[in-house]
Amino acid sequence: MFSGLVEGKAKVVGVQKTKNNIRLEIDFGKVASGIRQGDSVSINGVCLSVVARKGVRLTFDAIAETLRKTNLGRLSAGDRVNYETSMSSNDLIGGHLVTGHIDGTGTIQSIEDEDGSIKMVVSVPEAIGSRVMEKGLLAVDGISLTPADVRDDRFTLYLIPDTLKKTTISGRKVGDAVNIELDLFGKYIERQVIKYMTARLRKKKR
Repeated sequence: MFSGLVEGKAKVVGVQKTKNNIRLEIDFGKVASGIRQGDSVSINGVCLSVVARKGVRLTFDAIAETLRKTNLGRLSAGDRVNYETSMSSNDLIGGHLVTGHIDGTGTIQSIEDEDGSIKMVVSVPEAIGSRVMEKGLLAVDGISLTPADVRDDRFTLYLIPDTLKKTTISGRKVGDAVNIELDLFGKYIERQVIKYMTARLRKKKR
């Protein structure tokens, strides 16, 4: 489990592609000393396990399902990624509860500079946009953010200078894909409401 408070940026130094999967080698610098093989780390919001470690370089595997729903398959050597190590049970949650299980990707539609801050519009499939709540909870590339101006096909992000400094979102361009994770509790509520309504409809048909 993560909080959506990105700890920093790490550099991709190697990408090995097979038919369906990829293996990422990422340079974490001094931070790597506190991460062990088997640990879960959020990479651009995606929960991945450390499969190997060599000095400051950590290796992760991403399978076909992960590549289908995220932007990890677009990574190349030299790219920077957001990272966050998993929370412990006594950590303060400064952002919100983030699982690292991505619901899909959105596409950056526009970027406007507003006196050092950024207004960014992200277009999304209706299956995602219809479940985003105005001023609710959202993780974009692993960053806990608050969506505004929500429509079924897009939402707007207002990014403060500190977020731009600490994350890779400052380097994003129009047309780039970003990973989106919807609010965990919202998904549970949605699931239970669907189950309840389905049960009621079945009961009426009897």
